[in-house]
Amino acid sequence: MKMLVDAILVVTGPEYKAVCKGLNRLAVPTPPVFPIPMGSSALTKHLEQWLEAEHLSHHPQPRVLLMGLCGSLSSKYSVGKAVVYRSCVYPGTDEKKSAAELLCDRELTKIVQNQLQDRVFTGVGLTSDRLIYSASEKLQLGQTYHADVVDMEGFAALEFLSQRGIAVAMLRVISDDAHHNIPNLTNAFHSDGSLQAFPLAMELLRQPIAASRLVSGSLRGLRILEDLTTFLFNTVDI
Repeated sequence: MKMLVDAILVVTGPEYKAVCKGLNRLAVPTPPVFPIPMGSSALTKHLEQWLEAEHLSHHPQPRVLLMGLCGSLSSKYSVGKAVVYRSCVYPGTDEKKSAAELLCDRELTKIVQNQLQDRVFTGVGLTSDRLIYSASEKLQLGQTYHADVVDMEGFAALEFLSQRGIAVAMLRVISDDAHHNIPNLTNAFHSDGSLQAFPLAMELLRQPIAASRLVSGSLRGLRILEDLTTFLFNTVDI
């Protein structure tokens, strides 16, 4: 039986662990999982090195699934909802005028949709260079770019990999909604895409209510991400 994808990419840390736990439940062969850094610039450098290591060299038509958490940009989609991306938008510098949009691989996306059916909705992801923590900004971005969710890696991964002939699909779970602020963790981000423990802890302590909401949403999103991983790779038959 051919596997759904040749590799899974997921942000290092709790998201990576959740996907690995979901796969470890299975007795069937599963694709390798590779951790990636958070944020577009760190990710592009990482993917260059990743491809140089020839992880996909044995696959004439490689297929990759990007997985993880995301934030909602719409009042329609709450914490715990899972989305299969139809496309990914990058806002650029001059709002909508310079926005770029890339389509995910249609065939691979359809297979993922068919496997998960009513467990997911199909939507548009917006990739941001920074953490979007304000509820009002989330709703504004969603309306401006007609996007449903926001992440920090999707567009960069899609652009880099698709230019090299690699089919890409994306599956994410919402961990924060569009109605509440989450802590501003901008200062906790390192240039290499990692989170620095001390600044992170200070920001969470500074905003306890928002921090509590972020933590509970993330834990719920991670549980669903783990379950979706198990379901997807236990039932797929292509």
